[in-house]
Amino acid sequence: MPSKIEDYALIGDCETAALVSRNGSIDWLCWPRFDSGACFAALLGTPDHGRWQIAPQCAAGRVNRRYLPGTLVLETIFETDTGTVSLTDLMPVRLPGTPSARDDTSDLVRIVRGISGAVAMRMDLTLRFDYGTSVPWVSRVVETTGAPANSACDNADCVLRAIAGPDMVTLRTPAPLRGENLSTVAEFTVAEGEAIPFVLTHSPSHLPLPASIDALEAQLDIEARWRAWSSRCQGADEWTQAVERSLITLKALTYHRTGGVVAAPTTSLPEQLGGVRNWDYRYCWLRDATLTLLALMNAGYYDEARAWRAWLERAIAGSPAQVQIMYGIAGERRLGEWTVPWLPGYEGAQPVRVGNAAAQQLQLDVYGELMDALYLARKGGLAGDDASWYLQVALMTHLEDIWQSPDEGIWEVRGPSRHFTHSKVMAWVAFDRAVKSIEQFGVEGPLERWRAVRDRIHAEVCTRGIHPRRGCFVQSYGGEEVDAALLMLPLVGFLPATDTRIQATVRAIEDDLLVDGLVRRYRTEAVADGLPEGEGVFLACSFWYVDNLVLQGRDAEARALFVKLLALRNDVGLLSEEYDPRVRRLVGNFPQAFSHIALVNSALALSAAADHVSQRTRT
Repeated sequence: MPSKIEDYALIGDCETAALVSRNGSIDWLCWPRFDSGACFAALLGTPDHGRWQIAPQCAAGRVNRRYLPGTLVLETIFETDTGTVSLTDLMPVRLPGTPSARDDTSDLVRIVRGISGAVAMRMDLTLRFDYGTSVPWVSRVVETTGAPANSACDNADCVLRAIAGPDMVTLRTPAPLRGENLSTVAEFTVAEGEAIPFVLTHSPSHLPLPASIDALEAQLDIEARWRAWSSRCQGADEWTQAVERSLITLKALTYHRTGGVVAAPTTSLPEQLGGVRNWDYRYCWLRDATLTLLALMNAGYYDEARAWRAWLERAIAGSPAQVQIMYGIAGERRLGEWTVPWLPGYEGAQPVRVGNAAAQQLQLDVYGELMDALYLARKGGLAGDDASWYLQVALMTHLEDIWQSPDEGIWEVRGPSRHFTHSKVMAWVAFDRAVKSIEQFGVEGPLERWRAVRDRIHAEVCTRGIHPRRGCFVQSYGGEEVDAALLMLPLVGFLPATDTRIQATVRAIEDDLLVDGLVRRYRTEAVADGLPEGEGVFLACSFWYVDNLVLQGRDAEARALFVKLLALRNDVGLLSEEYDPRVRRLVGNFPQAFSHIALVNSALALSAAADHVSQRTRT
């Protein structure tokens, strides 16, 4: 059985990522890209579906872990009756100029170090390609001659090679290896001061055996590079440590070759334990565009913001009528959804899905998020070119024709299409940012026509999107239910936070959607979204609530909620998509970019509010 979601930590190389549990088991890794088939899929099944565990042979008395400061290098300390050992996990970042920047290869490094005494250790490696279904052909190769070796590997020159179709994975270690039940095992003892490295390398099977890397050297190099990157974080004051960890996580979820940011490195971790709301999040959502750009630019990471903006422009290039809500990490458009029948799912939550059918939905809000992101990029100094603006003009011309259509909305409902209030507001945002781009930057466009459309949408939303009795905005025209997405209205400037309709909306969300002080997206038991009811509270929405409290001047409440949300992070500072207050567990795909983006933006908002109060007090 896999570990609890909150018991995993993330390591990655900015092309893919692995999840490491507190017991030293890597239960999830898709190689060579985030969206590749998993070679370790125990997270969604059993150890027989692939995993790599290194741990003491006897039960550890205490386990502590942390990321080395400012890095994505994970250190786990096992204390046993006979001594203490550390396990260091990392993936050298594959960037030009780094020692590990070898074409077509990716490395996963694990180093066992003796801290005190002597500890008997065991390594279990089970490789299963294509989401746990393909058993590779495993052989041993002596690198000095290239000849097969029939005996167990007992020296550093011996390499274990596993091949299945296009994939080849090699293992290098001085630890003695033996085969056992279609897996590879090593049993060894580590004494104080000793270090035993393991390097697992993925490469295409048609290429020669990849060259080895020095594990200890790779650790020193990647620590220095991560610390140089994270030291640039700015503007978070007392929240700097939490913001830094979230930014490192976002960097790890960025595919460096294209600049695309995946929503999460996992698929099918359930939004409700045992439920069916299980989705593949290993893709890039346009919806994340504005908040990602804000988080990166406000924290001082303009190179990453520029790369994300460039990814957006390339992904949407083409016919405006074919804009999707999400794309693959290189801009791929075909993300067909299928289920994996041989995987039982996380704690039995089925189905396990690969691909995402929501890619073909109509969601009007993405036009607003896209135009807002490109406007903010321009405003922040990331100047766009003429081609980019002409594409935006074409998108706006198309939006003029479709903004009155019903859609599936921000939450990608699989029930009936509706006139979602948030969708209409974001269509207003699209025209508002287009108008502002013309007014502020001198680009050409039908200014008066777009002003008229913008005003028309605003008037319609304020008429049809209001509950006649409660005076609050509702999820969809003519509906009775509220939706946490309505918290975005003051954040995007649709109405000020002091407007009575916004205040009524926040009160309605507090009355209807708060669970233990945290925010649900909507009441699944009252909304026909095409799925059985039930899910956790949505963490990004809870951060939006923090932002609304700040805007309303309720600073003490905002701060208290933010502290509460920080406490939901796991021991190494990571958040999933949702949290289930009933069982007090993180649920949904993990770690979730949207949650960490929202955390960064709320921290910066709180810091700005505190600075404003401080300046006002001094004045």
